[in-house]
Amino acid sequence: MAPKLFTCFGRGASSSSTTSYKAPSPDHHAIADQTSEELRRGGPVLVEFFSSQGCGTSPEAEVVATRLGRGDLGLEVPVVVLVWHVDYWDYRGWKDPFGSSVWTVRQKAFVDSLRLDTLYTPQVVVHGRAQCMGTDEAAIVDAALAAPRFPSPTMQATFQKPSPNMLQVSFSGALRSKVDSNGADIMVVLYETRIVTDCERGENRGRLLTNDYVVRCCEKLLTVKDVSAKKIISGSVHFSLWEGFNRSKCGIVLLVQNKSLQTYGVQHIPIPDTI
Repeated sequence: MAPKLFTCFGRGASSSSTTSYKAPSPDHHAIADQTSEELRRGGPVLVEFFSSQGCGTSPEAEVVATRLGRGDLGLEVPVVVLVWHVDYWDYRGWKDPFGSSVWTVRQKAFVDSLRLDTLYTPQVVVHGRAQCMGTDEAAIVDAALAAPRFPSPTMQATFQKPSPNMLQVSFSGALRSKVDSNGADIMVVLYETRIVTDCERGENRGRLLTNDYVVRCCEKLLTVKDVSAKKIISGSVHFSLWEGFNRSKCGIVLLVQNKSLQTYGVQHIPIPDTI
């Protein structure tokens, strides 16, 4: 189903489906892995925000994303937060420096898979199975609590910087969930927190915008089919780094998703301080 319109919901508005349950040198590698405590716990729930600096309501949702990511909402389940900045509000006078047409395509895929009529911001998609307004804390909490839990992959990550502007991350480990003949994509996301932007034009003109968990890069690690939960798989991705990259403000998220972008495993991986 193609989206019928674009909407930037104002405060107090609601969507037509408020909650839908439908550098080191080559000889020095930095290693990151999960702790035994993380392995004992159930895997986290993925909460994806779709936002834009060109949408007047999105800053309110960004505050919710920050609160959710640092545990201020009192959720009883672990979550991983990612914020994808879309580009379809750029025409309003402010070009979002983190907006991407690729992230807009991702949001459109959710419009199709969740059978929505509208492409809008701010939107939240939980584990690829439910969606709600990005400003509705109660709906986000309810969707996260209702989401199915899957084991977190046990991928060991090795970090290298082959050049000052390139980050290579190599993975090896098990998905801990069986993948059938329909297959799954293993995606790797590089995000950045504590971003501050002086917005000079558009709906947020004159505001100092703070953004966390902003997706800066996303690459496919592998597509797998007929893989057992314990099978060891491996692969590498390369990220082009931006000016001012600071590893202390960034992190890695590994996602296991089917063709409908439903999530079957999430692993958060910190970037070692040796990078």
